[in-house]
Amino acid sequence: MNKEYFDLVTKLEDMGVSDDYLIGWQEGYLRSPKLEEQRVTDAYDAGYEDGENKVTDNAEKFKK
Repeated sequence: MNKEYFDLVTKLEDMGVSDDYLIGWQEGYLRSPKLEEQRVTDAYDAGYEDGENKVTDNAEKFKK
């Protein structure tokens, strides 16, 4: 993986974000297909959108 990805994932882990947000962020960053509708949470959606945009804007809202 590239340094930007590694640095942002490390930052999110250090912040203590929820697993759903982190997984969504990683999948959005990598442009992976979204989870099935019944498995998607608000944290996952926010993480996916942030990951697509390569930002961590909503991370504070989804701390554990």
